[in-house]
Amino acid sequence: MPRTTTGPRCPWARTDLSIPYHDTEWGVPVHDDRTLFEFLVLEGAQAGLSWETILRKRARYREAFDGFDPARVARFTPARIHRLLADPGIVRNRLKVWSAVTNARAVLRIQKEFGSFDAYLWPFVGGTPIDGRRRARRDVPARTPESDALSKNLRTLGLRFVGSTICYAFMQAVGMVNDHLLTCPRHAEVKRHERSPDFRAPSDSVRRHGHAARIRNDAAGGASRPGSPWVVRSQPG
Repeated sequence: MPRTTTGPRCPWARTDLSIPYHDTEWGVPVHDDRTLFEFLVLEGAQAGLSWETILRKRARYREAFDGFDPARVARFTPARIHRLLADPGIVRNRLKVWSAVTNARAVLRIQKEFGSFDAYLWPFVGGTPIDGRRRARRDVPARTPESDALSKNLRTLGLRFVGSTICYAFMQAVGMVNDHLLTCPRHAEVKRHERSPDFRAPSDSVRRHGHAARIRNDAAGGASRPGSPWVVRSQPG
């Protein structure tokens, strides 16, 4: 894929897979429910692994999980899951595979109540991406109050593999947060997508869940989680 940026990229983008991902996807606001579900599954699968590993397996994930259509994944049977656990093209972790199915079912419930997964997610950042304005990779947090709130709410709705650090990586990936470094040309390019065109004011059902209300949780300190782009790309690919 041709390069879309000039100047220094974020330092984690170093490989044939991570460079095009950085240059075309990471941090761009996403409002398509299927793509949002894809990143939810992939970020959960990444836990304890490198993002490079997930990028290598991404094409097979799309095939194995029916294009990340949550309605189809929600209907996966124990026999289908058993076959997935024998598929070397994905992360063959029983809890992670099962969580993709249970999370798909939860996403369907969210869509029914809120109209879309997108409409549920974006109020956590007020409908507009948070500009991290990071100057160095050491400035990028592992979690934030917003990811804490998202994690807590997703757990109450029955989702798994949605800890706060996983949620923050998800938020970075789908553009709820712009964590491209200020020195990276993609920071300015992504800001062109800053407004959420599909965002609408939180409904009464959203307010009942409280995720569009004030965020009370304090972010925990600590280094970025193993497997986040900021850690993975500091290691040999």
